[in-house]
Amino acid sequence: MCGILALIHANGTETSAASELHEALYLLQHRGQDACGIATCASGGKIYQCKGNGMAAKVFRDDGARVSDLPGYMGIGHLRYPTAGSSANAEAQPFYVNSPYGICFAHNGNLINATELKQFLDLDAHRHINTESDSELMVNIFANELNETGKARVNDKDIFAALSRMYTRCVGGWACTAMLAGFGLIGFRDSYGIRPLVLGSRPSENGPGNDWMMASESVALDQRGFTNVIDILPGQAVIIRKGAAPVFRQVQEPVRYAPDIFEYVYFARPDTVIDGISVQESRERMGYKLADTIQRRLDPAELADIDVVIPIPETSNTSAACVAERLKKPYCQGFVKNRYVFRTFIMPGQKAREKSVRRKLNPMKIKFQGKNVLLVDDSIVRGTTSREIVNMAREAGARKVYFASCAPRITHAHIYGIDLASPSELIAHHRDEESIATHIGAIKVIYQTLDDLKAACAELSPRANQEFEVGVFCGSYITPVEPGYFEHLEKIRGETKKLKVMESAREAIANGSAGDEEIRMATNGVEVNEDGQVVAAPGNNSSDGETLNRNVSRKNGKRAREGAEESSPPRDRMDISLHNFGDYAQDTHS
Repeated sequence: MCGILALIHANGTETSAASELHEALYLLQHRGQDACGIATCASGGKIYQCKGNGMAAKVFRDDGARVSDLPGYMGIGHLRYPTAGSSANAEAQPFYVNSPYGICFAHNGNLINATELKQFLDLDAHRHINTESDSELMVNIFANELNETGKARVNDKDIFAALSRMYTRCVGGWACTAMLAGFGLIGFRDSYGIRPLVLGSRPSENGPGNDWMMASESVALDQRGFTNVIDILPGQAVIIRKGAAPVFRQVQEPVRYAPDIFEYVYFARPDTVIDGISVQESRERMGYKLADTIQRRLDPAELADIDVVIPIPETSNTSAACVAERLKKPYCQGFVKNRYVFRTFIMPGQKAREKSVRRKLNPMKIKFQGKNVLLVDDSIVRGTTSREIVNMAREAGARKVYFASCAPRITHAHIYGIDLASPSELIAHHRDEESIATHIGAIKVIYQTLDDLKAACAELSPRANQEFEVGVFCGSYITPVEPGYFEHLEKIRGETKKLKVMESAREAIANGSAGDEEIRMATNGVEVNEDGQVVAAPGNNSSDGETLNRNVSRKNGKRAREGAEESSPPRDRMDISLHNFGDYAQDTHS
């Protein structure tokens, strides 16, 4: 899941598009902390870009100093959340292709026929792909179709026709913003409506006409003063040129209207409205329905046993308060969250996730001592976070711990842009509720039912018979999935994790805190096994890990780096399309 943005001023002499996009990045930072970027277009069609790994404050500096390097009256922005591909600087977005016409591209989602697309681009379109990102595949498919016009200049009709042809080739879920140099902005959404995209307007401050903005979530538009917010519909595209009204076209007939329900469960901000459904109100209803399930699952004695309902901050706060209200139990904030530690289920190793949970949350003992607590979380993925939280609650003095999840059991891979985990890593993939409770150390675990989750959101929809993408909970995906895709996905996940796991092992060696497996990884390198897991490559095992820790620590990890040099992929790659200020640790303007 990523965050995407686009902005165009009515006045072509404006130069502040990047400044507004930069502010909007912070409003959508929760959608991706891996990398971010902005590309703008100034008069004369010249494109400027800044992107790189890290959050907005890192890439653009805390004071936004690098924004001044991005003049222009229009631009697009992106926040990356790891999906398919690696985490190199080269995969930070927006992507850029110079032919035809100069295209910048920001993509939220995932393509599930990437192998087929890569073969087409290589053998038929003769386009070179430089990364493992499916987003680069998509922009090149679009560019190839647009190139078929053979024109020196294109019009709206040409662009819509190219998009229609692109839709027939690409399979998956997406919402995209694009910018054509000197022409305007483009926004479009998959024909199932899986990934969100909204559009809003405001009167121009410098002349006639309206400014227009697109974003993954309505909160970005609200905060920047844009109103008349509408959803881009499934299969719909929009083109916006400076000073002109948007032009809409149905580039592919909508197949279904099925937004990803995980947006409402976890990902989106509570002050966002997606497809006419308030995220805040949907979470309230999730809480009430979860409470009803808890009343059915626990006997009267167990219900009476609960002293207090405590949320796992922050996504579950709303639902937990509604659980407490329905159960007529006290509600309190028992954990304090460190806001500078982010989502733990995307971290590369089990130990790293466990340590991060404790950095992220701290229990207030006075809220737990001598009490039987009902903990409420938005979901349970690997169970790493849940097990550590239960341990922390007990260490803080809780006598009994019950655990409730606002989402049903997550049993399958997410294939439309959220890299939750491999199926084998999902705690519910091969366990029932009783064994899950034992694994995380809770008295009982209670999950929301899938029907109740869908109803919590559908009851708020302006559309009758509202559907949702719910494949992670049941394995029934909204789009067709080709045979062999999941094996391909596991291989990609493993390759992506190699860099992160290898870097983690190097750091542990350098700090003198490495375990045997980390020592083997740092010495021999890593490989991906048949299950998509990252393991140490075969090689000579050290019999004295403690000595190796000390020696490598003194040399700041030099031996580990040398030992893994041949078997490990490069630590990073820079984008070759445009000069990226974000690629460099040193600021050339300081």
